Amino acid sequence: MPERTIYLDHAATTSLDRRVLDTMLPYFTTEYGNASSIYTLGRHAMQAIDSAREQVAEILNCRPTEVTFTGGGSESDNLAIKGMAFASQKKGNHLITSPIEHHAVLHTCQYLERFGFKTTYVPVDMFGRVEPDDIGRAITDQTILVSIMYANNEIGTIEPIAEIGRICRARKIPFHIDAVQAGGSLPLDVIELNADLLSLSAHKFYGPKGVGILYTRQGMRILPQLQGGSQERGKRAGTENVAGIVGAATALRLAYEDLPEVRPRVSALRDRLIAGVLSIPGSQLTGHPTERLFNSASFVFEGVEGESILLNLDMLGIAASTGSACTSGSVDPSHVLLAMHVPVELAHGSLRLTLGKDNTGEDVDTVLAVLPGIIEKLRQLR
Repeated sequence: MPERTIYLDHAATTSLDRRVLDTMLPYFTTEYGNASSIYTLGRHAMQAIDSAREQVAEILNCRPTEVTFTGGGSESDNLAIKGMAFASQKKGNHLITSPIEHHAVLHTCQYLERFGFKTTYVPVDMFGRVEPDDIGRAITDQTILVSIMYANNEIGTIEPIAEIGRICRARKIPFHIDAVQAGGSLPLDVIELNADLLSLSAHKFYGPKGVGILYTRQGMRILPQLQGGSQERGKRAGTENVAGIVGAATALRLAYEDLPEVRPRVSALRDRLIAGVLSIPGSQLTGHPTERLFNSASFVFEGVEGESILLNLDMLGIAASTGSACTSGSVDPSHVLLAMHVPVELAHGSLRLTLGKDNTGEDVDTVLAVLPGIIEKLRQLR
């Protein structure tokens, strides 16, 4: 067995920052009160939540009252899209998104189609970028929401979100940004982004799993998707996960405090990784060559299966990912790559390598030392 894992799947999840854990621990032990209770322990819990909300609001440049804590990024996406759709049925039934969105968005739109809503999937170019003018052309008098991701989780491409938001604002159409993959990496000023709703997930920026954030601009009416208590100003019923909320806010703050040091170092590692992988015959970079997340490198390889690459890397202690999804026992190529018109046979050979703040030059050197041999061996087996 390898002595240590080289973890290159930070787009999937990240480790919990020790500093974040330290802020959470009291709320698992001594400060365990229910935030809805009026006695001292309960008030301490509510004060912790209020402080966390203020920290998030400062980073998003919004009011604390516009911040809702949820159970994760998928729930934030669901609450934003379903909540807005069901609250706006008298105005229209038309949604706009793209075919490369996370399934938390795509499957939510498909769910709404069962209830009479209609979705337009605006195409992307060969780099996975949405053309803002296509959004404008897709808007009708029945459009009630546009939802476009900030950065793609598979290929790392950054979308022209602010420009799309300007178009939506000019047409008075609510605009939701799935910023789950962008949290901790890209600016989150909701005013600059022209966002009406924005979703985040704490475990993508060294926070705890099971905690999400939803920004909802004041005046936006959304229908709650969980019924029960009146927590989160009536937007999300259920006893608050105080430790998780404190951890999410701390992680978000630390991510942006650390960013000036982390971004240039990790970006340099990513560029070395890309250059080295592209020296392998039959390899191609996927996603935009420059407008991409600073830690994200994604490729396709001719004549190999992505899953086979992963298994071989795993045996050497390297954790990576592929864009493919295993469904009902059959492996399907990435919907993102297919939307970019990558040929099906090539899309099957996808590999995503996403770096984190703890990765080193030695990690990159190790991957570049073993990956060419893995690709060559797999091609010989075909």
